[in-house]
Amino acid sequence: MPLMLGDSLPSLTVQATSGRTIDLPSLIGENIVIYFYPKDATPGCTTEAQDFRDLMPEFEQLNCKILGVSRDTMNAHEKFKANECLPFELISDVDEHLCQAFDVIKMKNMYGKNVMGIERSTFLFNAQGQLQHEWRKVKAQGHAAIVLSALKQL
Repeated sequence: MPLMLGDSLPSLTVQATSGRTIDLPSLIGENIVIYFYPKDATPGCTTEAQDFRDLMPEFEQLNCKILGVSRDTMNAHEKFKANECLPFELISDVDEHLCQAFDVIKMKNMYGKNVMGIERSTFLFNAQGQLQHEWRKVKAQGHAAIVLSALKQL
């Protein structure tokens, strides 16, 4: 069952870059942005990550942690994070546990073939760990600024 507005942050422990294991409920006390993207180092995903990176000081001023999620391996994530100087952790969800909890795996048309993949989506949780906003079928360009604007309204 997909998350609905007002639902609590899923009780999952995930593997992240920098050798970190993150227990999602332990993040309660901060606002949290979890954004799902299809693949490291692709044009749209790079644009989105760079936009979140560039706005990171404003997110931090609002006591907000950002987590990027894809099905890429930890090695791919570490390389992407280093190449783009990303100041936030990336989560490797190769088993799709987090993707399933957020219902972001969808049928997509890639080069004329139907494949199951991540639908670019973002979720904003307040400091109490409750889902306040969700964006699905996101366009990468300018999306981080939209999320920041919603965060300022919390």
